[in-house]
Amino acid sequence: MSSLLRGPHHRTILALDLERSTARTNVVKIELRYQLYHLLQEALQVAEIDEKHCEPIADRGDGVLLLIHPVDEVPKSRLLTPLIPTLSRLLTEHNAALPEEQRAERELRMRVVVHAGDLLRDAHGSFGLELDAAIRLLDADAVRRCLRETSAPLVVVVSQMIYESIVIHGYDGIQPDSYRRGVEVRVGGLTRHGYLHVPSCTASTTPFTAA
Repeated sequence: MSSLLRGPHHRTILALDLERSTARTNVVKIELRYQLYHLLQEALQVAEIDEKHCEPIADRGDGVLLLIHPVDEVPKSRLLTPLIPTLSRLLTEHNAALPEEQRAERELRMRVVVHAGDLLRDAHGSFGLELDAAIRLLDADAVRRCLRETSAPLVVVVSQMIYESIVIHGYDGIQPDSYRRGVEVRVGGLTRHGYLHVPSCTASTTPFTAA
């Protein structure tokens, strides 16, 4: 008997992953996880995205997964602005407030993916090829390398679908020129492309330049 609770359902996918989490002690991870959730909730509040718009946040140990319902109050562009710039600013402020001797151990830097697609759901949660694609983009070597090579605290990769339906139109002040195709992954026999973006919320942020 099928365990599916319903047929395919569309969700906007937002996933975050902390850099160098395995290099931290468990005691430090307690603090980092608290700050991750706290700063994400603050950014969501600024973007006017609340619990009624989302599935419960799924914990990924060193990151989180958020699935947002396709409602008119939360267009996909809302994730790219103001949520991402707000989160980048909050991370910058958090890291700058750390004592110099604690920054290497306690600073927060992260990769973020934004995608959307149809998922399935059973008693254990949501799953499907589009979720697999989002996580593969998030974990791609090119995204990890982009974060290592910038002083910014956050790097975003958006799927080709998000790029073509949202980014290139410049909704809500999104700057298409600040996105560069630089990620390619294979999922389910298909090639998926991702576009990299480094928010520059402060003068000290190093913008991404495609190789």
